Amino acid sequence: LVIGGSKGIGREVCNLFNLYGAKNIYSISRTLSNNDNVKSLICDVSDTDCLLKTFSLITDEINILINVAGTNLCEPIDNITVNEWDRVNNTNLRSFFISTKYFSSKMKKMKRGKIVNVASIAGRHKSVVSGVHYTSSKYGVIGLTKQSAHELGPYGINVNCTCPSQTMTEMLKNSMSKTQIKKLSQNIPIRRISTVTEQAMPILFLCTQAANYIHGATIDVNGGQF
Repeated sequence: LVIGGSKGIGREVCNLFNLYGAKNIYSISRTLSNNDNVKSLICDVSDTDCLLKTFSLITDEINILINVAGTNLCEPIDNITVNEWDRVNNTNLRSFFISTKYFSSKMKKMKRGKIVNVASIAGRHKSVVSGVHYTSSKYGVIGLTKQSAHELGPYGINVNCTCPSQTMTEMLKNSMSKTQIKKLSQNIPIRRISTVTEQAMPILFLCTQAANYIHGATIDVNGGQF
């Protein structure tokens, strides 16, 4: 199950799961997935009731959960309203908690599972464009990952997190001008913005047996930025 699987990194994760033979791939997002082999469910993940109702529609056992849904606003703290704070955190963090709680309870019975949460370079340091609501939510994702790993590891459930840097997604294009993107690229050691595939491949790896002993990790996928 990829929550946020219709666009950006999430869409590419679905594509790679399909390419490498995963069965019964689900996407939950506000828009439909364009992959014919993905069972696409529409839901506003910031709405807890909608999210839980959508989970109940999934009849297959979910042994891999990817939390990648995200939203962003680029405002200084003085301009951020409480409603905007709640909307960003409900999407970027609370939905991760709800899905982890719901599906880990089922994974415990299977004695196996993989959960990968997608945070951000902003959760490691700061954001050059986003506001405190976004950065706070991404720090929270890292904390959720580490505590979940501590609690779920004894049940055979691996929980890890990736921290992408700026990636050429629709959200980035809407957040930054071409001039800003060019300037940012010049400050990255690799000297370019990441592709969605370069972010999706580490997520795929964390879902394989090759990563069975990687647990509670926060993996930076950021082109060498510190």
